[in-house]
Amino acid sequence: MTSNPLLEPGATIGILGGGQLGRMLAMAAARLGYRSHIFCPDPDSPAFDVAAAQTVAAYEDTAALDDFAAAVSVVTYEFENVPVDSAFHLDRNVPVRPSPAALYMAQDRRNEKIFLTDRGIAAAAFSAVDSAKAVSAALDKLDAPAILKTRRLGYDGKGQTTVHAANDAEGAWRTIGEARAILERVVPFEREISVVIARDQTGATAAYPPVWNIHENHILKTTRAPAPIPDTLAKEAQAIASRIVETLDYVGVMGVEMFVVNREGELSLAINEMAPRVHNSGHWTLDGAATDQFEQHIRAIAGLPLGSPEMIAPRVEMTNLIGDEANDITALASEAGDCIHLYGKAESRPGRKMGHINRLRWSEDGSAKV
Repeated sequence: MTSNPLLEPGATIGILGGGQLGRMLAMAAARLGYRSHIFCPDPDSPAFDVAAAQTVAAYEDTAALDDFAAAVSVVTYEFENVPVDSAFHLDRNVPVRPSPAALYMAQDRRNEKIFLTDRGIAAAAFSAVDSAKAVSAALDKLDAPAILKTRRLGYDGKGQTTVHAANDAEGAWRTIGEARAILERVVPFEREISVVIARDQTGATAAYPPVWNIHENHILKTTRAPAPIPDTLAKEAQAIASRIVETLDYVGVMGVEMFVVNREGELSLAINEMAPRVHNSGHWTLDGAATDQFEQHIRAIAGLPLGSPEMIAPRVEMTNLIGDEANDITALASEAGDCIHLYGKAESRPGRKMGHINRLRWSEDGSAKV
């Protein structure tokens, strides 16, 4: 469906996915006077705790999807691995934002790479591969080492492995489960940055400052805003993100990850990947921006004007709490200027994101405003 009039307060927003992103979307919707209905197959979903209604059903359950569509005014999703057929099914009866077409493009790495390269947006060179033999052949063109990534369902380092030489191809292919994949040339990047950008139904955009992302064990650990890059490069990064959402006629928030490449002092950008949803690297906005990314997304899909993406502190650092790092709430709450966000997950596991801390800083020595 293409129509999506302004949602009046009291309307219900449907959210596919019940994790922490769905939880924070529901909380933002409530601040704006909306109700949320979460659709997720996991009965222990943390988003259920803050939503007015819940549906526990498989994403492919068309009867449940039809009932869900009848109960909400607009549908959005918290992660890009929602079955695209389910999104198209819903869109026949209720507006889905961002559009299923954007979801289709972004959830397949091959489609994403073709979309970028066809529009002259720099990204790592790649080849689509469907066998160990194809991996070995592609390595001749791309040079070793290269990164083998499943086309679908990969996140936080899952579904990918490094191929160092042609004789690694068989083992690498087994490591990713012999799934359709791309082999991607390694980009010699200086740092990874990302731009979180929102676009509303009128075509207006609001881009947050680019941020610097630091990973541990392939999982985002820290985001620092703003990224320590020249203003010209920051504006270029925002312009690239804006071009992407405009080309897709996108409605909602998108995260665009980019590599900063330094070639003999010349800085340039190459796209790593796009996420058609609110993004982990935008969590700092909950406390560090005039309008956080979750409210911005709800504004966009509900037909409201976008808010300001301006920072309210000179520097903000977001740190993910992973595994048992979230267990000692007293220690986490001990420092002024630290803003704690826990996700209500019942069980901590190694590698599982349990919450995050935002640290607002006003001085060069890193001290908080008190």
